[in-house]
Amino acid sequence: MSHNTTYDAVLFDLDGTILDTADDLGAALNYMLGKYELPLISPEIYRPIASDGALGLLTLGFGDVLASYDYEVLRQEFLAYYEDNIAKYTTIYDGLTDTLQALQDANIPWGIITNKPIGLTNILTPHYKALDYSAITIGGDSLTKRKPDPMPMFYCCNELNVRPERCLYVGDAPRDIEAGNRANMTTVIAGWGYIQDLKDCDSWSADYLAKSTTDLHQFIFNADRTNSKQ
Repeated sequence: MSHNTTYDAVLFDLDGTILDTADDLGAALNYMLGKYELPLISPEIYRPIASDGALGLLTLGFGDVLASYDYEVLRQEFLAYYEDNIAKYTTIYDGLTDTLQALQDANIPWGIITNKPIGLTNILTPHYKALDYSAITIGGDSLTKRKPDPMPMFYCCNELNVRPERCLYVGDAPRDIEAGNRANMTTVIAGWGYIQDLKDCDSWSADYLAKSTTDLHQFIFNADRTNSKQ
């Protein structure tokens, strides 16, 4: 491949990395809390938990009383509401449309590896035209294992016919960086995502912390860089 970057593919987490889904997930949580007559949760409290999905959010909202309910029933109710309202508030992070287009223009395949169920992922992503060109999209239940296991990373590289060490993975949670590192990818923290304190990222062992989508763009397309995993 001839392009001005050291990477042959770029893979992304979805929630908190490409899409800001927190307010739709928060709305689903608050619908549930209202239904069960529990106090609602404000955005500054639920946003950092948004990457943790239904379990993280229901645990946050229901707290100590969660154990007195049938969790699977709550989860299904939460997901049903979320599915019906999936793209009401969700937006693509500023700048990422340009980066995805630049990858496309450079003939560098990019894709999505998320722990979000693939059914919900496939309902959500068509709302955002920039995501139409994803070369591969893997959900949390697409394979037998999910992040932080590296199985989805190896699977995507195999499908795209690229070596993991020539691949970049971008995510906003420890499980993202762990999965990428275990696959010997170059790992980048999406510092604009659902991270309460960037100092927390010091222990994640990522190759790079991109504080903004502009940082990420420059990191990918800096032609002078040598791939740190080679």
